[in-house]
This record gives sequence, C-alpha cells and structure tokens, in this order.
Amino acid sequence: MLLPAKAEVARQLRRYRAWERVMLAAPNDRTVRATFEDSGYTLCVLMGKRCAREAADAAERYLRTNQVTYLQEQQVTCLQEHNERPRPAAAVRRRPPAAERRSPAGR
Repeated sequence: MLLPAKAEVARQLRRYRAWERVMLAAPNDRTVRATFEDSGYTLCVLMGKRCAREAADAAERYLRTNQVTYLQEQQVTCLQEHNERPRPAAAVRRRPPAAERRSPAGR
C-alpha cells in the first residue's frame, strides 16, 4: 500500500482544520463551505477514506505513528469492517411464466 508523505498529510490536515473553523464561524457563506468541502475531499483522497471526519482521524493517527504501525492498524480495521458487513442473500433467478417464454426462434 502506498502512503502519502507525512509532510503533505500534515499540510492538508492543517488546511482542513483551518477551513473547518472558518466554516463554523460563517456557516451560511457558500464560498467558505465549498472550500471546506474541497479540503475535506482532498483529505479523503489522500487518506483513502469516504468521509472527511474519518480521513481527518486517519491523518491524525498516521502522523502520530510510524508507517508500519499505521499499516497494521489499517489492515486490522479493514478486516473488522469486512467481517461486520452483511452478506448479500443468494440471488434467486426466476424465469418468466411459461406463457411469456419465447422460443429461440422468436416466434
């Protein structure tokens, strides 16, 4: 698994937190909100997470630990999430009623 440079993670996390504070101070400003969401998206892409809060938490953990420890934590988390997901029920294929079936010749 490729990991981003810690300096870049730290820079993006600072940017995200700064825009978070600005957005909380002016929640109705669309420009501020859009910039905050952009910074969250960048952090999500950088950390491989779907949610900005998860990405910020992951970035903080990554900056606190060394790379080997972080990768081990990610592997355990991934396995736990995989085991907790509900498995899809077996797909049941049903054929149309006999009256609606057509021959291969299309008659």
